[in-house]
Amino acid sequence: MGEATVGSLEGRTAAPPPTEERADRPSAERDFLRELRSPRRPRLWFEVLLIAVSYWTYSLVRNAVPEQRDQALRNADWIWRAENSLHIAVERTVNHAVDSVTWLIVGMNYYYATLHFVLTIGVLVWLYRWHPGRYAAARLALFATTAVALAGYYLYPLAPPRLMDGVDFIDTVVVHHTWGSMASGNLADVSNQYAAMPSMHIGWSTWCGVTIAALAGPVWVRVLGALYPVATLVVIVATANHFLLDAVGGLLCLGFGFAVVYGWYRSSPYALPRHVAGIQAP
Repeated sequence: MGEATVGSLEGRTAAPPPTEERADRPSAERDFLRELRSPRRPRLWFEVLLIAVSYWTYSLVRNAVPEQRDQALRNADWIWRAENSLHIAVERTVNHAVDSVTWLIVGMNYYYATLHFVLTIGVLVWLYRWHPGRYAAARLALFATTAVALAGYYLYPLAPPRLMDGVDFIDTVVVHHTWGSMASGNLADVSNQYAAMPSMHIGWSTWCGVTIAALAGPVWVRVLGALYPVATLVVIVATANHFLLDAVGGLLCLGFGFAVVYGWYRSSPYALPRHVAGIQAP
């Protein structure tokens, strides 16, 4: 019986203490999170599907927000008064000045309608091809920016300047018969006209500009990247599609997007390695 007791004690002594098991668990969790945060090779089919579904969802949700016309016009009046009190209400002056130059305002109408989407997709493709290690983090910043903007459309309906009453803004798309805005002319019926705050033209163009300025090689390309959101700001004001404060809202959303990236990766997208295991950028 004594030998059995000694054997049982030896068996108990050989078993690892519960504290060691608990110590191993956080380490395994850290390793799991580190693996999730590590840059990995993007899959083309997945990225194409993700972007297509995400944009479809964005458009669906944005246009599904109830068009609260009265509230949107009241909010526009408040924004206009606030800008006047801050002495930054330059939108009407810019709108009338640029509208007097037909070729310029028509060009801006088409800029507003196309470059917003074309250049954003182009930068994503460029990141995927030449900066695969930074692609997922930069894409996360863009997606988080857009997601929080949807909350803004729902919580704060806002009419664009061109739809305000008694302020004499010019709807440049209607006047010049161009298709420079999904919310003007015949396309107004399929787009939420009161989703102006925040401006994703500014949010997306600034994301493009920062990405190009941070990662492009030639200096002239970096300069063009930095100027792109500035040009976009002029366009959204000249076409009377946004207030200056809408642009501020877009920048705040972008700040949130980059904060999400930093919280997840513990780094900015542009400080991550350019390459990932198994793939080298050309």
